[in-house]
Amino acid sequence: MLNAAEASAPRSLNQLVADAAREVPACSGAAAVFWRDGEPVAIAASHPSLSGLIETEVSSGRGPALDALRAGRPVGCPDTLDEDRWPQYADAALRQGVRCSLSLAHRSGTAAVCLSLFSARPRMLGPDSVAAAERLVAFGTALVDVAAGYGEARREQQQLHEAAESRARVDQAKGVLMYALGCSADQALERMRQVSQARNLRVTEVAARILDRGTDALEGLR
Repeated sequence: MLNAAEASAPRSLNQLVADAAREVPACSGAAAVFWRDGEPVAIAASHPSLSGLIETEVSSGRGPALDALRAGRPVGCPDTLDEDRWPQYADAALRQGVRCSLSLAHRSGTAAVCLSLFSARPRMLGPDSVAAAERLVAFGTALVDVAAGYGEARREQQQLHEAAESRARVDQAKGVLMYALGCSADQALERMRQVSQARNLRVTEVAARILDRGTDALEGLR
């Protein structure tokens, strides 16, 4: 799972649900959702039909996973056949052959991971299942948060790289103008800013046109 954290939040979630389905007693399937600022960002499930159950909860605004997320404690559904707290969820679960479920959530700042466990038999997900799932969901939150932070760091790195390239293009364009117009660097930059405002273009776009067209672009800049 550590390698998964370096790849992406969705891959970390996939590993989490696989581990839950394999390691939690009486669990025959699992689904996990990564939340950021109160919004679901990524979802993974050990079977496609189980992700549909989570989507039913999100669309209806009601269900054990959402209650676990709000309350910060495990929320169980002992038997979907007798469940009346979340009718839409219970109906969808029964159609998928799910007779009981257990949902847990773990928060880390503005992020949270909610893990839902499912069984085809009623009243199978008890205290032993809770203990094992709590260890997994806490570790899963840390991994997904690392993955999200890694992705954010990569985006910042890309932004810095693009900013450096933009500055380089502007400096090159300034050199073209200084040579062609016989002006200073400050005057060349001011000329590009004037064109930028007059033509509703970014300075970097003005610089790109100068570099692409060479001195021919200067006729339109005078």
